[in-house]
Parts: sequence; structure tokens; C-alpha cells
Amino acid sequence: MTNNPQIETLSKIAKLIRYYVLTATTKAGSGHPTSALSATDLMTCLFFGGVFRYDVKNPGHPNNDRIIFSKGHASPLFYALWAAAGQITEEEMCTYRNFGSPLEGHPTPAFRYVDASTGSLGQGLPIGLGMAVNAKYLDNLPYRTYVLLGDSEMAEGSQWEAIQLAAHYKLDNLVGIIDVNRLGQRGETMYGHDLSAYVKRIEAFGWKTVTVDGHSLPDIRSAFMNIENGSEKPVMIVAKTIKGKGVSFVEDKNGFHGKALSEEDLNKALEELGEVDTSLTGQILTPENRIPEKIKSKSVGDIDYTGQDSVPTRTAYGNALNRIYPAFPQIVSIDGEVSNSTRAARFKEEHPDRFFEMYIAEQNMAGTGLGLACRDKIPFVSSFAAFLSRAYDQIRMSQYSDANIKFVGSHAGVSIGQDGPSQMGLEDLAFFRTLLGGVVLYPCDAVSTEKLVEEAAAHDGLVYIRTTRSGTPIIYDPEEPFPIGGCKVLRKNDHDRATVIAGGITLHEALDAHEQLKKEGIDLRVIDLYCIKPVDVETLKRAAVETPHLITVEDHFAEGGIGDAVRQALATEGVPVHSLAVRKKPKSGRPRELMEFEEIDKTAIIKKVKELI
Repeated sequence: MTNNPQIETLSKIAKLIRYYVLTATTKAGSGHPTSALSATDLMTCLFFGGVFRYDVKNPGHPNNDRIIFSKGHASPLFYALWAAAGQITEEEMCTYRNFGSPLEGHPTPAFRYVDASTGSLGQGLPIGLGMAVNAKYLDNLPYRTYVLLGDSEMAEGSQWEAIQLAAHYKLDNLVGIIDVNRLGQRGETMYGHDLSAYVKRIEAFGWKTVTVDGHSLPDIRSAFMNIENGSEKPVMIVAKTIKGKGVSFVEDKNGFHGKALSEEDLNKALEELGEVDTSLTGQILTPENRIPEKIKSKSVGDIDYTGQDSVPTRTAYGNALNRIYPAFPQIVSIDGEVSNSTRAARFKEEHPDRFFEMYIAEQNMAGTGLGLACRDKIPFVSSFAAFLSRAYDQIRMSQYSDANIKFVGSHAGVSIGQDGPSQMGLEDLAFFRTLLGGVVLYPCDAVSTEKLVEEAAAHDGLVYIRTTRSGTPIIYDPEEPFPIGGCKVLRKNDHDRATVIAGGITLHEALDAHEQLKKEGIDLRVIDLYCIKPVDVETLKRAAVETPHLITVEDHFAEGGIGDAVRQALATEGVPVHSLAVRKKPKSGRPRELMEFEEIDKTAIIKKVKELI
């Protein structure tokens, strides 16, 4: 034992935290105690060693340092830290993993000190990058963001996306901590205890690295205390640790990952720990009381497409961001190096300080968006619809963080033309419809796009907007409202023989089919289903009652898109829904050729209507 009183106190706190980790996981009968024990000394020094600054009574304080457990399975350690800080009782620790407890198996915002859900490995560093970008470039605040990383998850490509972007943006306020405990879920990690393997790679990306013995409290504290802002380099602490540290019979042994100790083994482990002072409370320093400058919101500008007959909805998206920004000054645009195509570049031109290039690193882009959202920004995250699928897991996880993110996918469907199937978003509606509480919007013209971008900005939650590459006719008046959850009945009379329900580019095919059939004496109802989730059930039910046939048409695969949304809405009505969708493997060609090939054009709609009536 050292003579340093502060180190002695830290040692006692670390012992208390190990006690909480072990008792909580045994009580729960599950969890990852050995993964928590390896990082206990690291996190004890961070929280209680005079480094971390956090107002424990105000988790939302803008100057609080941020802490993200990317290795979310070490959640018992995360909760134990707050117990040692006096913010959770021992009784509450014993509710770990119980149904209804905020102390969930992996951290979620159900617990008041969690910013973002983690546990799907490889996501914490991108989230931290978004928080650090916010501090350095948007709010101009001195807080640091710390991310605890597992050595196993360093095999994830998303980590290296974040590492290179953090260096590019000179985020000296971002600190990663790799818990190199050598053992993964099923055996040794890629590099075991070879710290130099991590150091060489991370330094090659432009980071500063510090290696430490992850169980030497003086060395750990010194490493944290010597981190300085102003270096223009993010810092990675690479710590050699022992999995299960503090319990001799599980230390550095394979086969104990994700296993709680039995009651008998817990008693043995507690004997090894020795006397634990459960009345001890660690002190966390309070942050500066700096408040970010509040930007006053102003009214939005007018929509004006006078003299323009046809405009791509992707172009209207870029215009809309600029138009509504005064009313939503928390907007931030991030893009995956296709902003000249998504038209996010239009926002970059007018607000370069609110635009961040993420390059071709979509997983990091989605994670960064979540980090920005955690700091009360409204991120609009744009790329080709097809490429957002690379970030499926990051987007999926964001729903568990109650994230306020707006994803925008351009170049959707076969109607993009000659670029071919690798560039065609044909699964995006299905994916985004699965997100809990998410909103899916598919505008058909410039006006509806502008209005729906504005609706998305005002909506608190996940929103997906699907935009189109080709120009489409402007059919709506600038004053037309487009509430989330609505749709537009564009053609209707008492003698309609069928209803066609479409969105985006196929809505115009439906309108053209209506005009042709009208000349032949066949009346056709046409609905613009601009909001695919939540869907306007009542309007669809009315159409099902008033017309004998329902047809959906979409530039999307048959599964999970407009057709399935309509079927789900009418599931109890016993009404058949006929779907025209992309069912053949796409190829390169002109947009008109491809839509005809896939049978989602005007001709296919007319044929289907006549077949049914």
C-alpha cells in the first residue's frame, strides 16, 4: 500500500466498486463481471482521481465531461462507479438486470447518466467523436469526452473510421481508453497483450498514445492528469489489464466471459477482497459553469420555385436546409462524401461551420450523428440510400438512445438509371420502417420535400427522408401543409374503379395513368402516400370502402415498402392489395427503360387497372 493518501483512497474506492460489481452480477445471475473488473482501476482513477468533471446532480449540464462505455457489457462497472459516487444505493445495485430496472444489461438512457445506448461493439468511439466535434466546433465548450473501449472491439472497422476522422478534425478533447485484458468472449484477442500492436496502428492515424499498467493507480492517474488540450491530437490510453482482476481464481482465465459467480464463489471472492467500506463515497469534481451561446430562432423563409416545372427532390432537400435553418439553429449537416449529389453541399456553402464531412465512412457518420444528437443538435445525416445500409447497426442502435436524428437517402430506386444496381436504394423503406417510433417520408416534388424537411426538423425522434435523383414535376402549392402521418388524395370522384397508392417518382406515373384512363372513361383515384410511417390508416380505409381495387406502386423492392405498409394498415379489413414493385434484378439503363422493365411505370399501372376491372 502506498503512503499517498489520495492513492490509498482510490484503492479503497476500487475495492468498493469490485464489491458492487461482484454482488450485483451474482444477484442477477448473469452479466460480465470479469470484463468489468479488468477496467475497474482505470475508471476509478478517471472518476475519482481529480480528472473527470461532472455535476452529479445535473447530468444535463453542458460542461459535464462525457463518458461512454463502448464496451457496454462492462455495465456493472458503469453502475458501480455511480454507486461509489453516492448516486445509486446498494439496494438499487441489486436490481441490476431486473425487469423494469434502469440498470439494464447494457447501458441505455433509462439510466440517467447514460447518453447513448451501447453494447453493440464498435460504436462508442464514433458517438464520442460527435460529442467532441460539438464541444470544439459548435458549442465552444471545454468538456472532454472519454470512451472506454474493449480490446476485442478494436477489430471493428467503425473504430478505425472514427480514429481517422478524430485525427482529421484534431479532436484533442477526445480520449479513448483501451482495456487490453487479452481475452475476448471465446479466447485470446487478435493481439493479446501486445500493446505495441495497438500503439503503432493508432499513432499511424495521427493520435497520441500513452501506455500504462492498467492496475497501477499512480501510473493511471498520472496518465490522465497529463492529458493536455491544445495538442490538436486525440489521445488513446492503451492499458494492459487482467480480465477478472481482483478475483484470483478467474484472473486471466478463459471461459469466464459473461458468467456471474455462484453464491459459493462470490463468498470466496469477497474473502479475497477483504474489508470493504460501503459507507465510502468518491468525490467527482464539478465542471466550469460555462453555458453555450444560445442562437435565437427566426422565422423560415418562403418556398419559391416560380418558373421551374421540374426539380429533383434531392435538390429541394438542400434548398430546404438553408430555408429552415434560421428557425432551427441547432441543425448540423453531415454527409458521406456525396454532398454534391445529396445536395447537402448547398447547406455547406451557406453554413460551412455547421457542416462536417464524414467521407466514405457511413458507420462513423451515423455514430457521429448520434453523438451530436446527444448534445442537443439536430443532425441531418445524408448519403445515397443504398449506402446507409452500411450503417444499419448504428442506425438500429440509435432507436434505443431515443435519438433525434434525420437520415436522408438520395438516389433511391431503379429510376437513378445508368449507374446500376450497386447505387440503387431498394431496401431503405423496409429498413427504416422497422425502427421503433421512426418516421418515414417520401416526397414526390420540390414543395412537398421542403415541407417534409421542415416537419422532420420539428419532430423529436428518428426520421428518414427518401429523395429522388431525377427531376419531378412540381404539383403542390407552396402553402400546402404536409403533416406527419398524412397523405394526399390527388384524384377522386364517386365513380373511381380503383385506387392507386404511390409515393415519390411513381406518384407521377400514377397521375399520368389517371389521365390516360380518364380519356378511356375509366376513373382512377390517386393517393400520394408521402408519409409511409406512420401511415394514414383512415384515408386508406376510406379508399378500400369506396373503390373495389387497391394498387400500390413503388420504386422499391416488394418486401417492406409501400405495399406492405398499406397491407399492414388494412390487415383487419380483408381487402386485397395489389402491388407493383421492383421484382427483377436491376441493371444499367435509362430511368424510363428501367421503370418499364420493372413494371412500375404508367403503362404497367394502366395494364394492372384494366386487368382488375
